[in-house]
Amino acid sequence: MLRTVGARLSFTTVARTKVAMAVAAARNPGYSSFDERLTVTAGGEPVPWRELTDGHGGRFHVLEFAEPSDVEVEYSATVDGRAIPDTVDEMELIRYVRPSRYAESDRLLPTSYGQFGRLGGSELVLAVRKWVHEQLSYVGGSSRGTDGAVETLLHRRGVCRDYAHLAIALLRAKDVPARLTAVYAPGLRPMDFHAVAEAFVDGAWHVIDPTGLASRAGMLRITAGRDSSDTAFLSTVGGSLVLRRLSVSAESDEELPDDEPGKLSIIG
Repeated sequence: MLRTVGARLSFTTVARTKVAMAVAAARNPGYSSFDERLTVTAGGEPVPWRELTDGHGGRFHVLEFAEPSDVEVEYSATVDGRAIPDTVDEMELIRYVRPSRYAESDRLLPTSYGQFGRLGGSELVLAVRKWVHEQLSYVGGSSRGTDGAVETLLHRRGVCRDYAHLAIALLRAKDVPARLTAVYAPGLRPMDFHAVAEAFVDGAWHVIDPTGLASRAGMLRITAGRDSSDTAFLSTVGGSLVLRRLSVSAESDEELPDDEPGKLSIIG
């Protein structure tokens, strides 16, 4: 499978702003080819960047601006083949079963046990996916950047990250390691960066998409972490910025099958 993905961003910074971007596809082993290009300019002049390696093949690109700047970012990648599944790290399994900022599994423990009873393993993962999909309505712009799984459940609506946070919290409440994964998703409508959940069952990380908006067969990982606080595509470390424009593209050279929500899948 050949996937072609990209992102274009425009933003304005104040002076002394340090920016961390997570827009590059993860460089996991297994692909037969991986070609990419990243350009950053401010006022038409090239801006140097540094690449930092994160877990799960993810990469962050760091930019620093001493003066207020109007910044343009263009990223594109062509990736052929499938990645080798993530290796298992015991410390990560512990980390991903703990409550986190946007996945308050401790507060949703009674809800998870009350709703899913004695279910476990893959049966629990698929039941959580189905329940979250049925309980929430996808409404663009309906949630705030500060909303976590509890707020999402109370409001019964949200966007992809809200769906993923709720699924992750319900799974962790029953001691299933779960993490949020940012992906490029060919076929997604409306096209954007997409967030899904991954759960560790049956000895491997399996992806579920409670929104049901894209085929998991075509998804290409960007990064993964405890929740969206680890996977934001754009954040500042000192200073501030205003996002002016964002466009995302993701295509596959193969016709993607309809997603089968009743089956587990692995991101490749």
